[in-house]
Amino acid sequence: MSPTVTQEWLCQRIVAESSLAIIYGDQQGIIRLWNSGAEEMFGWQAREALGQSMDIIVPEKHRARHWDGYHKVMQTGVTKYGRSALAVPALRKDGSRISIEFFIVLVRDEEKKILGCAALISDVTARWEREKETKGKMAALESRIRELEKAA
Repeated sequence: MSPTVTQEWLCQRIVAESSLAIIYGDQQGIIRLWNSGAEEMFGWQAREALGQSMDIIVPEKHRARHWDGYHKVMQTGVTKYGRSALAVPALRKDGSRISIEFFIVLVRDEEKKILGCAALISDVTARWEREKETKGKMAALESRIRELEKAA
């Protein structure tokens, strides 16, 4: 590593420039970090998102479940989404919905107390739409096969 490139600088550059949305929320779920990938994915500039509740990206009908899970993780320090992705709908600034998958990184202080969590988020809307279309085609084909079998 170059003498001018510190590990801290390198981490900052990776987070800042990642095409993945990287969001950090404190224990109360207030957004404290919002990278350029999050700006692109959700449409909110960092200056708009920082200090806001994560409700800006969580669809209203999913908020109660989101906050139940979030607070449980903050209390217990246990999440299965550090190793397995969670797929959920999300909101963009313009109100449109997207499908996302994310992993959680719990952030702890030196005494192992949880300070909050970071989410590494991918927009999987295009894949979800292709899978939905494929399932629809499969269902139509299966229905047609049943009709042909009945007619035979």
